[in-house]
Amino acid sequence: MTIETTRRGFLTSAAAASAILVVGVRPNGALAAGGDAMLNPFVKIGADGSVTAIVKHFEMGQGPTTGLSTLIAEEIGLRMDQIGFEFAPSDPQRYANLAFGQIQGTGGSTAIANSFQQYRTAGAAAREMLLETAAQAWGVDASELTIEEGIVTGANNAAPLAEFVEAASALEAPTEPRLKDPSEFRLIGNPDVRRLDSPAKVNGTAMFAIDLHLPNEMFTMIARPEQRGALALGFDDSAARQVAGFINAAILPNQAGVAVYAENTWAAMQARDALQVEWDLSAAETRSSDEIQAEIMAALEAEPTYNVNKTDQTATQAALDGAAQVVEQTFYFPLLAHAPMEPLNCVIEANDDGGITLHDGAQMPTGPHMAMAEIFGLPMEKIRINTMLAGGSFGRRATPEADYQVEAALAFVVTDRTRPVKLVWSREDDLRSGYYRPAFGHKVRVGLDDAGQIVGWDHRIAGQSIMKGTAFESFVVRDGVDHSSVEGASDTPYQIPGAFFGLTDTEKATSTLWWRAVGHTHTAYVMEVMMDMAAQAAGRDPVEYRLSYLQGDGGDQARLAGVLRLAAEKAAWGEAPAGHAQGVAVHKSFGSYVAEVVEISGNAEDGVKIEKVTCAVDCGLAINPDVIKAQMEGGIGYGIGHNMRDQITLSGGAVDQYNFPDYEPLRIGDIAAIDVHIVPSAEAPSGAGEPGTPPAAPALANAIAAASNLRVGVLPMDENGVAFV
Repeated sequence: MTIETTRRGFLTSAAAASAILVVGVRPNGALAAGGDAMLNPFVKIGADGSVTAIVKHFEMGQGPTTGLSTLIAEEIGLRMDQIGFEFAPSDPQRYANLAFGQIQGTGGSTAIANSFQQYRTAGAAAREMLLETAAQAWGVDASELTIEEGIVTGANNAAPLAEFVEAASALEAPTEPRLKDPSEFRLIGNPDVRRLDSPAKVNGTAMFAIDLHLPNEMFTMIARPEQRGALALGFDDSAARQVAGFINAAILPNQAGVAVYAENTWAAMQARDALQVEWDLSAAETRSSDEIQAEIMAALEAEPTYNVNKTDQTATQAALDGAAQVVEQTFYFPLLAHAPMEPLNCVIEANDDGGITLHDGAQMPTGPHMAMAEIFGLPMEKIRINTMLAGGSFGRRATPEADYQVEAALAFVVTDRTRPVKLVWSREDDLRSGYYRPAFGHKVRVGLDDAGQIVGWDHRIAGQSIMKGTAFESFVVRDGVDHSSVEGASDTPYQIPGAFFGLTDTEKATSTLWWRAVGHTHTAYVMEVMMDMAAQAAGRDPVEYRLSYLQGDGGDQARLAGVLRLAAEKAAWGEAPAGHAQGVAVHKSFGSYVAEVVEISGNAEDGVKIEKVTCAVDCGLAINPDVIKAQMEGGIGYGIGHNMRDQITLSGGAVDQYNFPDYEPLRIGDIAAIDVHIVPSAEAPSGAGEPGTPPAAPALANAIAAASNLRVGVLPMDENGVAFV
């Protein structure tokens, strides 16, 4: 498919052809209307009455295009088939993620949580402007009118929205429009509302970034070093020149690789493989995985660098010394790849006005926007980001360095810029040259009294910081502690007496990055396995034991206890058939509360089969229950699949894994059934994209322990004593 105009060019021509009402919210919450004078536009209504939600969060499969459109459609009074969506341009002044400051981006399960009031307010303002216009036209009071399914009705009148668009666009927008009462909701919370993007994805008309092809474009692939930190000194392209379709090769200005240009992807791959590159390895990573693991485990035995919660470490030690029994376990979590189904790619082109357009599945467009401006020496307004659909990300498309977008820009800047350049990563590139969930180790000692109650909890964590040394350090690092390294442990809602949490940073072995659920991916595993071990040592039921540490009036405790009880009830906890075993885990992340019960058959030695996962989730007001259910299912599969059998290992600094045969994704037959239950709630909506992931693996681990008396502390499971069938 070919695009011959930019998105901005299309909008400009559309605006010239018809009257458009644009409504949005300024950063201070005030509303305004009126074309180019608008700040933060979220609602566009054409002269024909068509409504479009301007979506500031990109779509990688997690559903914000549907969720944000639902909020606007609900407040205006539309059916879901009466609203469309398009992605907002890169403009952090107008489209900043309210959870990220002045950064436009998607992540941290914030799309609905940070935009809930913003998009409802924008929709409500549009509704009131349309009703006021109709009231003036009909000589009635606006309070007599309403909008139902896109029709303005009341006072014995009825007319479609299209009749009022032009006049409404001249009105001053209300500063505090009335938001609908939940009793009026027809779309929000409706389980029958389906995703807006599904039909186009099913029929093949949806445009993902990898689908975009511009006229006369060149394809480029980058020859990268096997070891992180190596630099390109020179290359021999004599063999590459024999490949049909080869155009040229050039060292990137930052020497991080060699760009190979060709007329198609296959020629670029073949020419790159034929290239002979001379690498400077003097600053390259040379350690292997066993050395990295040894460094992390040694750090656990030393005194932690940081007392995370500034608690009395000596008091914790005294409690452990006086405990009737001590339960302890050491854990190790390897590097993990994101492995989205659509490999990284983007297209960059020069504009007629001297600017640059980047076409990308842009998860955090502010980063590449700023990078493009610096690389090309252009003002920000000369750089355009055309955000497109992305086939998964799990965090990979949003790096602090805007890595692959910078690669594309550097590959383009060394050409004559007369031809667009499409950068394509292969699956092998993604696994061997990407960014990874960092490796972490934990060592935990839990002291119990004669009654099996916890009296002390000593928890040491060591691993590779994600945030330190990045632009996000000032937001996340406090008193030297990278919160993403300890989240889910040091801030646990469990009311644990005598708890000490210590952290030690270790040297990064490769490029680290947030991965679906970030630090919770390892802290939830440790916390929930340790709670299970403590319950076992105390001779108590694992669900009842957890509930005993979720007492009191605290909101976190009550909501965690609520999902735990619901999951246990729906899973028929304690009533597994003969030959089956159950494991449970509960965790709070991204403002949401999730409990999961995994039921398995078999055992670790002969083979484990996952028969069912029962999930209960409290994520506040459920905007789109169908989307939430899908996100829980996906998060569960992601958490279980990676921990069952995946890891990234290094030999002499080079990644060993190559493609899906040795970094195997979850198979559809790996989990026989998933049953999701959403807790009804009037609380503000919170995250759904990531919270399903953290409890999944520990619930499986606890089920395996129940069946086989094997506690898996070192992951992945299949490399450490567990067979799967």
